[in-house]
Amino acid sequence: MIRFILSFFGAIFSLVTLGVFMVALTIGGVFWMYGRDLPSHESLAQYKPPTISRIYSGEGHLIDEFAKERRLFTPSEEIPDLVKQAFISAEDKNFYTHQGYDIRGIAAAGFEAVRSRGQNVRGASTITQQVMKNFLLSGDRKAERKIKEIILAARLEDTLDKEQILELYMNEIFLGQNSYGVTAAAQTYFNKTLQELAPHEAAFLASLPKAPSDYHPVRRKDRLQARRDFVLKEMYENGYIDQATYEVEVAQPLRSVQNGDFESFRTALPPRDYFTDEIRRQLSEDFGEGEFFTGGFTVRASIDEEMQVEAAKALRTALQKYDRGRGIWRGTGQTIPAEALGDEAAWREALRNAEVSRDVDLGGRWYPAVVLDVADQTLTVGVEKHDGTGTVPRSDIKWMKGNFRDNFTVGDVVLVRKAEEGDGWSLRQVPEVQGGFVAMDVNSGRVLAMQGGFSYQDSVFNRATQAQRQPGSSFKPFVYAAALDSGYSPATIVVDAPIEVNTPQGLWRPKNSSNKFYGPTPLRTGIERSRNLMTIRLAQEVSMPVVAGYAERFGVYDHMGPFLANSLGSEETTLYKMVAAYAMFANGGERVEPTLVDRIQDRYGETIYRHDDRDCVNCNSANIAPNAAPTIVTNREQVMDAITAYQLTSMMKGVVDRGTASRTVNLPVPTAGKTGTTNDAKDVWFVGFTSNIVAGCYIGYDRPRALGRGASGGGMCGPVFQSFMEEAVKKYGGGPFDVPPGGHFIKIDRFTGGRLPDNASGEYVVAEYFRDGAEPIFGLAYDGGFAMGSDLPLFEEVQQSGQQVTTSTGQTTTVGPKANFGTVSSGGLY
Repeated sequence: MIRFILSFFGAIFSLVTLGVFMVALTIGGVFWMYGRDLPSHESLAQYKPPTISRIYSGEGHLIDEFAKERRLFTPSEEIPDLVKQAFISAEDKNFYTHQGYDIRGIAAAGFEAVRSRGQNVRGASTITQQVMKNFLLSGDRKAERKIKEIILAARLEDTLDKEQILELYMNEIFLGQNSYGVTAAAQTYFNKTLQELAPHEAAFLASLPKAPSDYHPVRRKDRLQARRDFVLKEMYENGYIDQATYEVEVAQPLRSVQNGDFESFRTALPPRDYFTDEIRRQLSEDFGEGEFFTGGFTVRASIDEEMQVEAAKALRTALQKYDRGRGIWRGTGQTIPAEALGDEAAWREALRNAEVSRDVDLGGRWYPAVVLDVADQTLTVGVEKHDGTGTVPRSDIKWMKGNFRDNFTVGDVVLVRKAEEGDGWSLRQVPEVQGGFVAMDVNSGRVLAMQGGFSYQDSVFNRATQAQRQPGSSFKPFVYAAALDSGYSPATIVVDAPIEVNTPQGLWRPKNSSNKFYGPTPLRTGIERSRNLMTIRLAQEVSMPVVAGYAERFGVYDHMGPFLANSLGSEETTLYKMVAAYAMFANGGERVEPTLVDRIQDRYGETIYRHDDRDCVNCNSANIAPNAAPTIVTNREQVMDAITAYQLTSMMKGVVDRGTASRTVNLPVPTAGKTGTTNDAKDVWFVGFTSNIVAGCYIGYDRPRALGRGASGGGMCGPVFQSFMEEAVKKYGGGPFDVPPGGHFIKIDRFTGGRLPDNASGEYVVAEYFRDGAEPIFGLAYDGGFAMGSDLPLFEEVQQSGQQVTTSTGQTTTVGPKANFGTVSSGGLY
């Protein structure tokens, strides 16, 4: 009997042992089979999570951020223990003791799945398993994926320590509202740093990984609060908070940015504008779009926030003035359905969803509004973010052709701002005409302000950097620069007379904008009055390949066509390039590389780009005198002779003092510049500079068409420059333009180009700067010759100095030096 019992239990033991062995063998085989060809977990040790790239102003203010996944990477040692404990309590309370997987949890999940016949399947994944699922595996719930997850989790525990695993988890996890990682989520839901979170707020975040959409703080508030309270209870039971803290925290209401309890961090960010979007565009080209959006760059922009506001205001004012001058109401082109207008909640919701500009502040912030009633003398509107209704008086639309009933219908979405007087509203519209504005430091190329259009939300196309337009007469300084370097002086006389040019398209007969001809004229007057015919003669004499070389050297074009018409600015370029080129006139001819970025740091704080590569010799010296500046050593290329740069600057100062910009530009510091107006006034320009700041404006339609009679660079862009520079001069100052060594001043009659006594004075007197050792010869330069004499000869007869010629008055004279020219009738020249 005993032998039978022993035999029976022996058989049972053998079967159990065999069964266990077979189960173990089966499990081992399954794990071996699924453990082959798994992704490498070792790469996680060098993993760099996609992180937000942020842009800061020079004052350190956050002005924009870019990311595909909004994530702010935070090392494990900087994550407060409270936040870690909340997530461990919610997701994996045995995290610090298991080896990557929790057998008890898996068994419980399996039992629950069997008991519910598959209706209640829970993951039972540890934090380590979730890391592997998020990084290396798919998110499905198949048994195959779970086995792979366990295998990889065990391997990861042998490769990384617990804090490294927790760092990966807490920076990668999705927590709703496009927030990835705990740091971004804390900012999104509470506008707080991790260190500022209370226990109930940490528990709030720890409630979200399970299913962020199912625990929305507004739509599923009760469910989220129940989950938060459960997490707080787990934190208490795990010993992370004491009972008193638990009781205080669990009694706290559920508060969030989404529920209106905190101000959103986004309200501290200005609306995205042309400046930061251009940084995105340029850095995406330099580093690759993927790296920029995920690399966690810290970008220090060159922007001056105060000046950016002034730039937007100046350009918008000019565009609105021109638009209103046409008297045409176009509106936004959007309407709200009639069925929504009877319910205030309905039309307000529709108004919130209207895609119209909300980034304009011009005489007050502009708001979307809906027309609720149209009467003879008033327009009744409902305004976004303002209670009740408002009215627009008839007097507000004096500028507009027609009356209220001609231009408006009930349901129209319009833009309004507060009226300057009274409680009413004033109608506004985004102009059809567009433009761009750029301002930069002449010595460093740092862009201080950039406005690429009227409203970024209306159109993201940047007319300052992306619009290829004809610069017109604003290109002429490059022709004059080539002439000055070729031996001409500001006093050299050039004939302003008709000219005919054979081109492949036929005979070209250019003319001045005034349709007049002015005879022999000094170079200075040619640029001050923007004479086309003089410019063409200069370009012919110097040769267009030389002019093109100058334009390319200054960065206006990459490859300029050597066609004579291009001397008048008929080849397209951008405002950004033109402003950078003018900076080189202003700084004495040194190479300037324009930039919107001062410095870029990577996610680890290492500087990977710095714009200013000049060497500061004694910046760290304690021996610098109180009123002395440190010594900055530069090895920048000299793209233009310094004397030529000063001569050109002096001539362009005349444009502002008495030339084509004199009516609209009048600053308290010396200012130089050049207007530009293309054929039919399709594009108008002004680019100007003081001793330290250069700025430029362009205005025109995106689809080029005439701006109308009277439109000009001086009349339309001059006021934009003036408005901006008035504020810039208050902040940055300005002074006389530096006079380079190696030259001397001679007084010249600016009407005739003749030399005057040193004591001469009057409106006709100008002190021109000439190179030492190059005493100027005063005379008349024109096609095929150079003329000098008491009376100007017929230019067809002159071949060389010393020649006997007959003058226009019938006298015989020798071509030679003469201090002054007399008045010459046009009849003697043509």
